[in-house]
Amino acid sequence: MQTQVVQAKPSTNAFSDFIQFWQDIRAIAGPYWYPTKPGERAFSDVIRAWGMLILLILLIFALVAATTYNSFIHRYLIDVIIQEKDYSKFTYTISFYAVGLVLITLLVGFTKFIRKQISLDWYQWLDNHILNKYLNNRAYYKINFKADIDNPDQRLSQEIEPITSSAISFSATLLEKALEMVTFLIVVWSISQQIAVALLIYTIIGNFIAVYLNQELIKINQAELESKADYSYCLTHVRNHAESIAFFQGEKQELNIIQRRFSILIKNIKEKINWERNQAIFNRGYRATIEFLTLLVLAPLFIRGDIDFGQIGQATTACYFFAGALEELIAEFGVSGGFSSYVQRLSDFSDALEAVAKQPENVGTIKTIEENYFAFENVTLQTPNYEQVIVENLSLTVQPGEGLLIVGPSGRGKSSMLRAIAGLWNAGTGRLVRPPLKEVLFLPQRPYIILGTLREQLLYPKTNRQLTDAELKEVLQQVNLQNLLSRVESFETEVPWENILSLGEQQRLAFARLLVTNPRFTILDEATSALDLKNEGNLYQQLQETKTTFISVGHRESLFNYHQWVLELSQDSSWQLMTVQDYRNQKTIVTTPSTNPQIKIDDSSQDKSLIQAEISTVEGLSHKEMNELTYYSITTIRSKANKGEPITNRDGIIYRYDKDSKVLKWVRV
Repeated sequence: MQTQVVQAKPSTNAFSDFIQFWQDIRAIAGPYWYPTKPGERAFSDVIRAWGMLILLILLIFALVAATTYNSFIHRYLIDVIIQEKDYSKFTYTISFYAVGLVLITLLVGFTKFIRKQISLDWYQWLDNHILNKYLNNRAYYKINFKADIDNPDQRLSQEIEPITSSAISFSATLLEKALEMVTFLIVVWSISQQIAVALLIYTIIGNFIAVYLNQELIKINQAELESKADYSYCLTHVRNHAESIAFFQGEKQELNIIQRRFSILIKNIKEKINWERNQAIFNRGYRATIEFLTLLVLAPLFIRGDIDFGQIGQATTACYFFAGALEELIAEFGVSGGFSSYVQRLSDFSDALEAVAKQPENVGTIKTIEENYFAFENVTLQTPNYEQVIVENLSLTVQPGEGLLIVGPSGRGKSSMLRAIAGLWNAGTGRLVRPPLKEVLFLPQRPYIILGTLREQLLYPKTNRQLTDAELKEVLQQVNLQNLLSRVESFETEVPWENILSLGEQQRLAFARLLVTNPRFTILDEATSALDLKNEGNLYQQLQETKTTFISVGHRESLFNYHQWVLELSQDSSWQLMTVQDYRNQKTIVTTPSTNPQIKIDDSSQDKSLIQAEISTVEGLSHKEMNELTYYSITTIRSKANKGEPITNRDGIIYRYDKDSKVLKWVRV
């Protein structure tokens, strides 16, 4: 979908932002950790998730305890080396110290493993949860009408995993470093209360500064996410519309668009680099100050003999771990800036999916009834935003085996009628009767080409059907695609079909699906617009032979040959339904005998039956109007007019130029 410039949510103050953040967290994490809806999540899965979380907490406690224990062993080891100089005590003590190091190493490894396993399990569930919302009740389609939700594909593919990994990482780090800071603060307190009090005050001040700096990072990360999404989308847009861009030779314009969005991305990245520079200076300076103050206080105490060397080593180590824990904690606050941006975007996306999937209240909707035929009963159809009426008080019935052709000016809602049948649009009033959608096959103007093999293309949407290669070859022959197999190795070949098949070939491939599926009901939205009249006629004749009931949208007059009824939509939301023959009679131009029946026509270029046709002289088309209806240039049209040669327009209608001085127009034969 087209990306939109998304304005950040209005911020009132830090407290309200914090409350909103936790509400978003609860909305995302609640269904996984605290499922309340029946069937939302299996009880065994919830127990497993909580079991792993409790195991992670126990491992963190064990890690901090082992680290603290080893600090005391290290202190005693230093005393043995410096003061007692007892080798037997040294070997005995260092063996305990080595065991402590091994234990710490194992605990670090298992802690990281459990953290990543929890985040992976959560990510897998959350992705499926959001994806089910996305595909439920056609929310993936309806979300395109919400301008404030940009790049849903990126939100699904790139912005869910960072939420789970960051949430577990931040929570585990917060617990681990908070325990380390408290533990080592107690250790330092036992050695020097002055340093302990200074560390405590320093920690409080540092955290306030970190939280303040983090507010700016949240804005930077939000802008970076949106600029990355916009940049990625414009590259995808070029790939999807490569042929159109090549026809227009629009490479320079596309490059300007890409560079403009890339420059915005670079600007946001530079802002983040500058912020990270300041954060690095702050973190390193914060830690260095702690180490400096520790030595400044402890050195005089050792010189006066108030503490021994082992206590200096333990206090220094404790302050080092304290400073390191505080630095990591501040760094995690910085990472949480990106985390909060992801949370906000996913929460907005999830809320929007739920909103579009719900049936709107206090508005008129078309009631749908499932029967074995199509019918509109006093249906007034409106656009999804209820701003425009497409058709008013429509009543008609299409019996099984019949064909209905919907015609009318461009933009008058012909395709919207099909959207109503499919249940995509239901704004309005009245009652729609239709078969179950599983019995209806839709053929749009631009067929949907899936990512799969040639066999899957032909069998879609029922890819579990079993057809032999010979049967599939026969189907390709029926739709004049027999040469397709010569371009690929087999029916199991998977290539980018949208790139190697022309639009006409794609439309014939869609008809092949129809012949394979053999549905009872078919909807065609200009499904043969890219085909010549011969191929169109071949496909519609085969469609008629299947005895299916079908509704078509189209402009070509040739389509009248394959339908029994015509529904014409008008500009003023009115409509008229009549048989094809009545519609033709109504639209046929009144004919009168020509005042000059002696018309010289080259028999080699026109069938003799055309010479005997009665020609309309009531109204006609100019050279310019014929140019718009055909593939000929004005020069060629003038030449044919002088020679008396007929012209067939794009819809297969034949015109000839009447040279009568009272006419001098191209008139329909």
